Parts: sequence; C-alpha cells; structure tokens
Amino acid sequence: MATFVISKKPSGHYKYELTSRRGKTIFISNAFELRFECEEEIELLKKSIEQMFFMRFRSPAGKFYFKIILNDKEVAVSRKYSTQLMLEKGINEILKYGAKAEYLDFSKSLDVFPPAEDVFG
Repeated sequence: MATFVISKKPSGHYKYELTSRRGKTIFISNAFELRFECEEEIELLKKSIEQMFFMRFRSPAGKFYFKIILNDKEVAVSRKYSTQLMLEKGINEILKYGAKAEYLDFSKSLDVFPPAEDVFG
C-alpha cells in the first residue's frame, strides 16, 4: 500500500510525497507554509482520485514524468521514470492505493531514529 509522508524542507516549508509499497517516491507536492495545509491537501487528493488529471512529459534527458492537476491547479510532480511503462505503473499505483493511503508525519523532527549511543547506551 502507498503512504503519504509529510516532511519539512530546510527552508522551513512543508511538503508531502506519496511513496510506493516498496518505499520509492511516486510524486512530491508543492511547498506549504503550514503543516496542516499538507494534511488538508492529502485528504482532498484521497477524496478526489477520480478527478485527477495526469499531464505526461518527457525531459530533455529522455526521462518521463507527470504532473498532477486537480481543480485546474498543479498539486504535485512525479519523480523521473526511465520508461513510459514505469511512469504508467506510478500513475496506476496512485489510482489503486491513493484513496486508502495513510500518512506519516516526519516534519516534527529531523532525527527519526535516535542516535546509536541512546539505543545501546
């Protein structure tokens, strides 16, 4: 199952990304000033999977990617895929698991795991 992951950028803004069952990033959101804005948009995306429009692109380097458009607004950009088939698999994962995806909030701390000396003290 896919998972939304909220994190904080070095600039202080928040973002979320959807990761696949295998932990690979599928897409990354735009930046938000406040964390709750991420949560609100994640809930909107989960409810609006059927209304999403996927604009497909090819980079000058030959990689494939897509942008997610919802309500005439670009909400996220995918990672770069080496083949068109992989890009379609990424989109299918959103369509299949996006509405059921949970989210994890890693924005509160940069240290998700405690230092080794705290664990083995």
